[in-house]
Amino acid sequence: MKSNLGKLDRIFRFALAFWWLGPWAPQYNLTWLNGVIFVIGWIALVESFFGWCWLHQLLGINNRS
Repeated sequence: MKSNLGKLDRIFRFALAFWWLGPWAPQYNLTWLNGVIFVIGWIALVESFFGWCWLHQLLGINNRS
């Protein structure tokens, strides 16, 4: 697993995860939508620490330069 995220991308993902996993997360009447936001927040948090994104790998994008 080779890192494919740049520093700024990792910072933005961490900020998104901090926002969506904290008390400031948007809350909707649809329970499934709140669950999707929660899962995306965790994915962003994990990707920000590891510096690797599966979608970037799939599309051949490398922001680490």
